[in-house]
Amino acid sequence: MRTDRRLQQDVIDELHWEPSVQADHIGVEVKDGIVTLAGRVGGYMEKFAAERAAQRVAGVRGIAVELQVILAGESRRTDADIADAANRAIEWNASVPRDQVKVLVEDGRVTLSGDVPWGYAREAACACVRGLHGVKEVVNLILIKPPVSTHGIKGKIEAALQRQAHLHTRGINVSVDRGTVILEGEVDSLSERDAVEQAVWNAPGVQDVIDHLRIH
Repeated sequence: MRTDRRLQQDVIDELHWEPSVQADHIGVEVKDGIVTLAGRVGGYMEKFAAERAAQRVAGVRGIAVELQVILAGESRRTDADIADAANRAIEWNASVPRDQVKVLVEDGRVTLSGDVPWGYAREAACACVRGLHGVKEVVNLILIKPPVSTHGIKGKIEAALQRQAHLHTRGINVSVDRGTVILEGEVDSLSERDAVEQAVWNAPGVQDVIDHLRIH
C-alpha cells in the first residue's frame, strides 16, 4: 500500500505529465488516500483534466476538488454567449437527441436538464459544452428515460465488462433492480471504477448506477 507522501508525489507527477494542466498552479494534499486539489485553473476543461489525472493514479481512494476557475480576459463570455454556444454544440452533436436537452447559464455555470434515452447521450451533452470558452462549471441534471425494456440488462452489462481487457472484472458483482444497476466489489483505481461505470451507462435501459465499488 502506498504512503500518503508517495501518493502525493505520484499525483503531482501525473499533473505535470498532463499537457492540458498548468500543474504549477495546483497544490496537492493527501490524507488516508484522499487527494485534495487546490489552487486555480484557467477554465473548466483544465479543472476536469486535473481531476481525471489524479484519478488515474493507483492507490487514490477519493478526490476533493477545491480548484477555482479564473478566466483570462480573452476567455470571458456573457451568459447569453455561453448559452448560445452550448445550444449550438449540443445541436451539432449527433449523439444527443434533438430538442431533448435544455441549457441554463448563470455566472458561467452551465446546468443541463432534460431527458435522453441513453447514458452515452447524457455524457455527450456534457462533454460538448465542457470545453467552451467562459464555462466555469457544468452541472448535468439530464435524466435517462430509455424507450426499451430493462429485460436482460444484467447479462448485457457483464458481457460488456468481460470484453474490455483493461478491466479486472472478476471481483465485480452486478445486480439490477428495474433500471437501477448496483455495482459491488473491488477495483484497482479510481480510473478503473470510472471505466466500469461508463461501460454500465452504455447498456440500454440503464436509468441509474449505484456504485459501491471499493478501491483495492
